[in-house]
Amino acid sequence: MDWAGWALFGIVATAALTATMISAQMAGLTRLDLPLVLGTIITEDPDKARVVGFFIHLTAGQGFALGYAAVFALLRRADWWIGGLLGALHVAIALTVLLPLLPGVHPRMASHRAGPASTATLEPPGLFALNYGVQTPAVTAVVHVIYGVVLGLLLQAR
Repeated sequence: MDWAGWALFGIVATAALTATMISAQMAGLTRLDLPLVLGTIITEDPDKARVVGFFIHLTAGQGFALGYAAVFALLRRADWWIGGLLGALHVAIALTVLLPLLPGVHPRMASHRAGPASTATLEPPGLFALNYGVQTPAVTAVVHVIYGVVLGLLLQAR
């Protein structure tokens, strides 16, 4: 496996995924602002949170890219369709496990059990992040599958 390729391509794929998610949010396809959600774990200021959150997501994406590269290394092949399947698995875990658990650890996110006295500034994503819009699962799935496809193609080409 080309580990230098992983380092470069992981950042490229994650930056593209994050930019696409931000663009989808700005286009009104979803209300999920992932850099804001991640950044507000660290800071209350929404403008600073978006910058911090972008880098948190970039770091997490690099970790996931390492996982993808490890799977490709174990399989002794990197193909676009294997990357796409890994992207589908990745988004399934994110939408059904990671995002629904986030209110339990996020200091500025309400939970489904939060009452009217809650001072949380972010609403919980809910299962499949549906609280951020009905198109959110589809947008999120498409960009994560593309992330996997891109990693499969780029790591295959090396």
